[in-house]
Amino acid sequence: MRKLLIPLIIVSIVVGLMSVFVVDEGERGIVLRFGRILKAEDDQAKIYGPGLQFKVPVFDSVQILDARIQTMDDQSDRFVTSEKKDVIIDSYVKWRIQDFGQYYLSTGGGNRLTAEALLQRKVSDGLRAEIGSKTIKEIVSEKREQVMADVLDEVQQSANDIGIEVIDLRIKKINLPDKISESIYARMRAERETVARRHRSQGREKAEVIRAQSELEVATILAEAEKTARVTRGEADAEVANIYAGTFNKEPEFYNFIRSLQAYEKSFSNKGDILVVDPSSEFFQYMKEPNVNLK
Repeated sequence: MRKLLIPLIIVSIVVGLMSVFVVDEGERGIVLRFGRILKAEDDQAKIYGPGLQFKVPVFDSVQILDARIQTMDDQSDRFVTSEKKDVIIDSYVKWRIQDFGQYYLSTGGGNRLTAEALLQRKVSDGLRAEIGSKTIKEIVSEKREQVMADVLDEVQQSANDIGIEVIDLRIKKINLPDKISESIYARMRAERETVARRHRSQGREKAEVIRAQSELEVATILAEAEKTARVTRGEADAEVANIYAGTFNKEPEFYNFIRSLQAYEKSFSNKGDILVVDPSSEFFQYMKEPNVNLK
């Protein structure tokens, strides 16, 4: 009896060890009995949380699945826009297992690579549908957030088929093939040059208007100044003429004498001047009659 006790104890220990399993934090376990998923009372796969768990030895096997949020990164693919232009889009997806039983069945035993391949196909289909209805400008600028939101909503619905919950989807980078990039840059340069030419033309037009207005103002000011100067000069000449006239009326003989002296001074200012005049003319009146009354 004692000889059988030791083997029984060993067998009991082995069976006991085969009956327990440990699920780490961040993981979940499902039990397979004869290759089929063990289900709970609600006909859903029975999920074992973190800690020490029990199973039927020999008949049951355990599949441990990662319950944490996963990142599917570095996914690049080529898409065609509504303009029939190719774009290369890099995206990433945040996901986690929602239905562990469905996930296990859909991915061939919980294979993560298979799960990401299926998920990538759904993301590509969603992006292809959205990108195909948008222009490059819309994708790059104002409608980029809307594209991601629409694709995320569509992928979230379709990913339920494989037991996955898609948490987030983002477009990291949008690249253009070299030929398309060159054509787009050429078009952008042409558009910028058109805008620049329009601005230059408008600037020249405004400059001409400002210059014409300035020249008009200058001409107006000069005309007003010339008018004022002529009026002032005319008034001064009139005043001088009145003074001369008044003086001439008071002392006409003296006025004639002064005017003659001024004429003599101008006529004989240069010793080399020669004056041919009739001696009997009035020019020599005060030379011939020096005793004229100048009172």
